[in-house]
Amino acid sequence: MMKDLIDRRDFIKTFSIIAGSSMLAGSMPWLKTVNAQETGKVVRLGIIGTGSRGMHLHLFLKDIPDLDICCICDDYEPNLQAAQAAVGPKARAYTDYRIMLEKEKPDAVVIATPLYEHAHMTIDALKAGIHVFCEKSMAKTYEDCNEMVKTHLSTGKILYIGHQRLFNIKFQQAYKMIREGKLGNITQIRAFWHRNNDWRRPVPSPDLERKINWRMYHEYSCGLMTELASHHIQVANQIYNEHPECVWGSGSINYWKDGREVNDNVNLVYKYPCKSHLVYDSLISNKHYGLEVQVQGPQGTMELESGKMWEEFPPPAPGILQLINNLEHKVFDVIPIGGASWVPDSAVNDKGQYIINKVLEDDGTKMQMEAFVADVRNNRVDSEITKQGFHSTIATLMGFNAIMNNEIVYWPEGLVM
Repeated sequence: MMKDLIDRRDFIKTFSIIAGSSMLAGSMPWLKTVNAQETGKVVRLGIIGTGSRGMHLHLFLKDIPDLDICCICDDYEPNLQAAQAAVGPKARAYTDYRIMLEKEKPDAVVIATPLYEHAHMTIDALKAGIHVFCEKSMAKTYEDCNEMVKTHLSTGKILYIGHQRLFNIKFQQAYKMIREGKLGNITQIRAFWHRNNDWRRPVPSPDLERKINWRMYHEYSCGLMTELASHHIQVANQIYNEHPECVWGSGSINYWKDGREVNDNVNLVYKYPCKSHLVYDSLISNKHYGLEVQVQGPQGTMELESGKMWEEFPPPAPGILQLINNLEHKVFDVIPIGGASWVPDSAVNDKGQYIINKVLEDDGTKMQMEAFVADVRNNRVDSEITKQGFHSTIATLMGFNAIMNNEIVYWPEGLVM
């Protein structure tokens, strides 16, 4: 674990030198936190929400030096018991987060509860003088998102939103290359996230259906938009270095007709002030294409999830490969007199090149947890990372509203940032 940590920090240190201080201060200042000076202070942290995501984050938190996970909270007893066994008896268990905040007074909390719980839990913690890491998406309404940011700014406490691609080295290296002009001006981003499962969890009793399968119901969730699309919208915002001005889209339930209220497929187009678009779709009835973010410009294409790049006009292949290529073009590209006036535009089939050669298992989550704890330890408040989560969630909710109301939805007025 320590070797992996050192490798990643060395990479960021080198990346910082290559990128230059102006880039870090501009598009990705939070990366400086990875090499932040440690003070040796023990950070006391509580986890609110000990289901699958909360315990996934615990896997990374438990290995951070000088971090005391002093308390945990969940109002679903099986989750709380499982978490107690994983975290250990030193962490005091609660079923009411307000009592936990008042009694324990931790330095920070990680909130990994269902979406509809995010806003009031975050606001209560910030007002109690506690730093907050809140899982994405930020909240379920524009108004709640706005209040969370207002409270963050008025209290001066840290507010991280869980977008791990902000700390994914592969993505950050791609952004650097994009800003250097490797693709030319970005003319379109296509993103998708596909799965093939019903998204349901087993329910021990019918009265727990909505509590356990909250993602299925509009009262608690915005479905695929807040659970999956929010990640790739954050990436598009960062690449374009602006938020979208409007969005239109459609969605439906065309396969999983099992009483759910949220759509099992969505399709959207986001228009940005730079006149380029994010084209996004997601479905949970076919996983063949998985997930990807395809960034396109006149000089090349990047696929960020797989970490690869293709030049639009690559240099000629050497030797025999060039000969074979020339022969193929003579056979297929020459148009006979009286024949078709066009040649099909086939997809590029070369293997491309990797954005970085170094293979790292961390998808950004581990580094994000380390950065959050380092910021808490050093009392360093970075509102830019809050802004990333805020703008992503607002755009996500715009897409949800566009689908639900069958209309073009514009960026709302009166937002705090």
